[in-house]
Amino acid sequence: MHTIKQALITFVSCGFLVAGGSALAQETPAAAPAGVKLVEAKAVQDLQAKGAVLIDTRKASEYSDATIKGAISVPYDPEKSAKDVKFDAAQDKFDMSKIADKNKDYVVFCNSGTCWKSYKAAVVMAKAGYKNVHWYRNGVPDWKARKLPME
Repeated sequence: MHTIKQALITFVSCGFLVAGGSALAQETPAAAPAGVKLVEAKAVQDLQAKGAVLIDTRKASEYSDATIKGAISVPYDPEKSAKDVKFDAAQDKFDMSKIADKNKDYVVFCNSGTCWKSYKAAVVMAKAGYKNVHWYRNGVPDWKARKLPME
């Protein structure tokens, strides 16, 4: 009886672990997509000092709560496609009319490695012919943790 009870506890525990693991957010790739450069906070600062446009791809409400100082809001919203490198951009909305110059430097960001909006925006921009797209994968949480300027 004791062995059956232990087996049942192990089985149930494993079930919770599997169920809990599947509920975790899907991480974005650690490497930048084709045609995009992966950047860290220091590089974002350097690029911004040289005139790069910082693009907050989060929802407009998140942008209005707080964003990286000097960033513009270009939401990747609604985001209906899969959180996967093979996402279908046709299911989503990303209005690039605010960022018409394809030769400028752009830095896209959102809410860290589990937020796919900036990854997807970077892919869409690169495929649309933007030449200097930079992806700040760590985004707002990293920027805040470093106590860098927010507004």
